[in-house]
Amino acid sequence: MSAHRSRPASCGAKQAGMLLRGTPMRILIVDDHPIVASGCRAVLADEGAIEILEAADAEDGECVFIVERPDLCVIDINLPTVSGFELARRILDRAPEARIIMFSMNDDPAFAARAIECGAKGYVSKTGDPDDLVEAIRTVGGGGTYLPSAIARSIAFAGPTLAQNPLSKLSAREMEILRLLSAGKSLSEIAWLVQSSYKTVANTSSLMRQKLGVKTSVELVRLAIDSGVA
Repeated sequence: MSAHRSRPASCGAKQAGMLLRGTPMRILIVDDHPIVASGCRAVLADEGAIEILEAADAEDGECVFIVERPDLCVIDINLPTVSGFELARRILDRAPEARIIMFSMNDDPAFAARAIECGAKGYVSKTGDPDDLVEAIRTVGGGGTYLPSAIARSIAFAGPTLAQNPLSKLSAREMEILRLLSAGKSLSEIAWLVQSSYKTVANTSSLMRQKLGVKTSVELVRLAIDSGVA
């Protein structure tokens, strides 16, 4: 087993690789905790030829994806600045065929359902069985979709409950803007973070208030906090 680290010429994200035998599957792991990437390498050590690329936030993750074009991406939902959902959207805008697995400490079926809605091919909880990640990579890497059986059952049985959640009316982009509002970001800051115009973000905020039946931004943020978005 060998490992190497280098910096792609046009971005500052770290790259780490393992080349065991044959042509490696190239996996991008985007997580702001180095121990997570180390854990993933350990879990995948017996899976044949694998090369792992690392990034700590959405900006570096997008950069590494553009430069390296990995075969598969494993993205943490809770990243600094913008979320993993927003990074997944950006990647899929560039490459609709991209294979993405969302990774989270949260095993709430609503998060898994949101991941699938935003175009991810799989969802794995960090609190679940480590073999779930291995199976997800095998399945999604082979062109399939993957949810751990427990989460899949939760989604199936929580269907009516998920539909009753007022936030289920929001798109992935609206959810990202709502999350940033809840984090105390201004409309100008949000526009910069999500790579959109101030006017678009302001209009989206107004539309969300209409959808959710609230009159002010304060009520909107309170609803987000009560729903566990913040």
